[in-house]
Order: sequence, then C-alpha cells, then structure tokens
Amino acid sequence: MGLTFVDTNIIAYARDCRQPLKQPLAEAWMKALAATRSGRISTQVLIEFYSVATHPAKLALPAAAAQADCRALQAWHPLAPDLALLESAWRLADRYGFSWWDALIVAAALRQECTLLLSEDLQHNLVVDDRLTIIDPFAPDAPPPPAAS
Repeated sequence: MGLTFVDTNIIAYARDCRQPLKQPLAEAWMKALAATRSGRISTQVLIEFYSVATHPAKLALPAAAAQADCRALQAWHPLAPDLALLESAWRLADRYGFSWWDALIVAAALRQECTLLLSEDLQHNLVVDDRLTIIDPFAPDAPPPPAAS
C-alpha cells in the first residue's frame, strides 16, 4: 500500500471515546499508518483537528493535549498551502464538484502522491485523477488498516 492521506474526521474519531464503534477502527488506521510511516496530512487538517479537539461541545480536550497531538502529527509531513495547491483545488472542485475545503484536502493528497485518502465526508471508492482512491474506513466494504511490517 502506498501513502495514505488522512482527513480530519478520522484523526478526531481516533481520539473520541464517545464513538465506541468508530474510535477503534480510526485508532487502528492511525497506528498502522504511523508504524509504516505512510500517513500524510496537510496543515489544514492540523488546524481543523485542533479546532475540533479543543471545542467544548466536540472532543473538549485540554489545549495542551490537542497541541501534543498536533506536534506528533508533524511527523506525517503536513503540506502547507501555496498558490499551486489553490489552483489544483479549484480544478478539482470544478471537475468533481467537491466543496472548497474538500477540494483542498484532495489536492493536498494528490500533491503528496498518496494513493488512498481516508475520509468519512467524501464519496467512498471515488477515484480521483486515476491515482487517488477515496475510502470511507467505516464503510462495510472498506479495506482494513495495513499491517505493519
């Protein structure tokens, strides 16, 4: 399995003990991708995760815990936005009908040469530009997390 981009919701589920069905699977994906060093994210994902993690009605983590998570995720090579990423996201939004924020996620995954994008928010099994497959890891036919070698 190649590189896998992880959307914010998967990272949040891995930390959300209120989701007893989704948390173990999200956690398994995160651990497997960390062990194989094949997980990728963007700074957008870090920003969104921090917002969700510290929101009192969402994960309600202490700021220090959310900051520690964001620091640990820097090992996943977060991609910062630039003008080329914006151009790519605009093209993807026009071609596939993605929302602006989702188009930025997909553009970042493509820029990092990922073959999978894990997201609950995008169309499961959609193949983008013949090289990136979107997977909802909670879908019944989703592949399991990769085994660490």
